[in-house]
Order: sequence, then C-alpha cells, then structure tokens
Amino acid sequence: MAQTNLDHWAQWMLHRRHGGDPEQQQRALLDFLYPVRDRVLRNAALEEGDTLLDVGAGDGLIAFGALGQMGERGKVIFSDVSQDLLDHSRALAAETGALDRCEFVRAPAEDLSAIGDSSVDAVTTRSVLIFVKEKQQAFEEFYRVLRRGGRLSIFEPINSFGCPRPQNVFWGYDVTPVMDIARKVRALYESIQPPDTDPMTDFDERDLLSLAEKAGFGEIHLELQVEVAPTGKTKLLHSAKTWKQFVRTAPNPKVPTLEEAMSQALTPEEAERFAAHLRPLVGAGQGTARMAVAYLWAVKL
Repeated sequence: MAQTNLDHWAQWMLHRRHGGDPEQQQRALLDFLYPVRDRVLRNAALEEGDTLLDVGAGDGLIAFGALGQMGERGKVIFSDVSQDLLDHSRALAAETGALDRCEFVRAPAEDLSAIGDSSVDAVTTRSVLIFVKEKQQAFEEFYRVLRRGGRLSIFEPINSFGCPRPQNVFWGYDVTPVMDIARKVRALYESIQPPDTDPMTDFDERDLLSLAEKAGFGEIHLELQVEVAPTGKTKLLHSAKTWKQFVRTAPNPKVPTLEEAMSQALTPEEAERFAAHLRPLVGAGQGTARMAVAYLWAVKL
C-alpha cells in the first residue's frame, strides 16, 4: 500500500517516525523498541495457551513478540484505531503462518466493547495512553476485559517530564541565537498539541498509578526511568543521526515533520537561518535529551 494511501497513524508508524530511513528504523528496533517489547511482555507474565489483547497494536511489535511465548494454543487480539495498521499486521500474520492464532479488532483504548467481559488473560499497551484523552475510561476497559488473575502491562513515555520547555531549547538543542525563529516553529506545534491540555503531556507516572487503582486493580507495580544525556547517547530515546533524518521525522502521528513545520511557519530566509544554526549541532550530536518513561504492570485480583 502506498504511503499516501495510508491514514495518518499508519503513515507515521511505518514511515514518518524515522524520517523514512529504513536503516534508522532498524537501528531503533534493535536499540530501543525490542528492549521495550521484551520488558512489556515480561511484565505481562504470559503463559502457554493465554489470550492476549494488545491495545494500540500498531505495527504488531508487542503482539507478534507474544505469539512465540504462549505456545500453539496461544492467541493474540490486535486492537487499533487504524484499519491500515490492522491490515498491515494481518498481512504479516499471514506471511508467517500465524493468522489462525490472531484476531483483529478496530477499536480505541477507551471503548473496547467489541471485546467481551473477562475474556482475556493479559492486556498490553505501548505508547498508547499518550493519545487517549479519557485515560480513566481506558483503564476501566482494560480491567473489564481481563479475567480474574489477568495481567495488565503497559509502557508510556512521560512527556510532562520535559515541560515546561525552556525557550532557548528546541528538541534538545540550544537555539539562543535564533530563538525568535524557534519560537515560531514551537508555536505551530503547540497550536496542534497544547502542552497544558494535550493527552501526550497531561499526566505523569503518579497519574498512571492512580488510574490503575481507581479502575480496580488490586496489585500494581510501577517503574519510572529517567535520563538526561547528550543527544545520541541515550538508552530511552532513539535520536536522528543526520540532518536529513532530523528534519524528516515527525515526533508523533498528529504533527508535521520539522521540514514541514518550517515550511508552514517560516519564510524561506528564516528557514535557511534556522537550519544553518541547527544543522551542525545535530550532525555533531551537541544536544541534550531529557526523557522519562514508565512501566506499569498490574493484576486483576
């Protein structure tokens, strides 16, 4: 399926999150995404013959990883708001001979009504709640579909850790000499995702704990990982290695790439000045990444 025919979720997941660079995507898988997958599945404590519901399955990273851990009787339900991503995962399942062990449901995290009460043994999510406004409702749905003794395992970036953002820092780089231009680009992004109200930044790890407890989970564990490190040397965030990757990467599915944002917010002269300042910093990795992520796992007693 051509990129232009995909919905914005699939475009980002399959192309725009790594600047359209297959090598960058493979590096991100090895360095960051596979370890996250393995930790989420370990916390889910899967057993042979289990049924797993992977909410916001995306490209199937968690779901396909789970299939090998539950034996021949194990089953995975792929749930996502994107039909294009569900179709992508269905095609992969068919290619790998796993289609008979997979089910595909188009549904948002806060409305899993297509899934029966007490019908699954485990629920997993990865970077899903950052797009969900009704987070409490999502947790209640996770609780509802789980059987007694069922496990919830989630991973979420805690984007509020980086807020409020210093005006002289843009995506981890010091932009003091071009702060007037950076302010215009930042304003474009914030008009799309206001930092005070957008689901990506309206919660922290303590909120996740509270949401799980209010939903009814009786055993809850949470681990927060925080990192402040030079760009390119982080373990929690995969950074672009080249200027081309940097400007052609969209931070998330709802916003433009930096290249697109500069075109929309700046004059050609401003864009040239902004790039002239940022390009050498990106190439040399002379930035600072600030990142926090949380793993939460819980049991329905």
